[in-house]
Amino acid sequence: MSERIQSINAVGILVTDYDEAIAFFTEKLNFDLLANEAHDNGIRWVLLHPPGLSNTGIMVNLAQSKLDEMVVGKQAGDQVLFVLQTNDFWRDYKSMQSKGVNFIETPRDEDYGTVAIFEDLYGNKWDLLQVKDEE
Repeated sequence: MSERIQSINAVGILVTDYDEAIAFFTEKLNFDLLANEAHDNGIRWVLLHPPGLSNTGIMVNLAQSKLDEMVVGKQAGDQVLFVLQTNDFWRDYKSMQSKGVNFIETPRDEDYGTVAIFEDLYGNKWDLLQVKDEE
């Protein structure tokens, strides 16, 4: 029997507009747009990946129901939804700040690395993180 190998290909995020989400991720976070395919029902398959070696992407889902609309920007409540790991914290922090990304705290050094929380265009919280063994 062969070894079981699995990975998470994409994680969904609810948005209110495909194009503004694509612009935020590509222009402010420097993500690559891997797919942007329209379907007959008005839904699009949109997949973005951070630059580099990441195997997991962000699948952009258009909020359609009342519940969807209620949780846009609050998909993890008050907690961090995603961790964007980098090999150069200060490069990415300065770049993101210069592009208007809202950091809700100043960078801090923890036992595990350098980190700061920022918000995406809808208010979901993200960690920008450089782990210590990569510094």
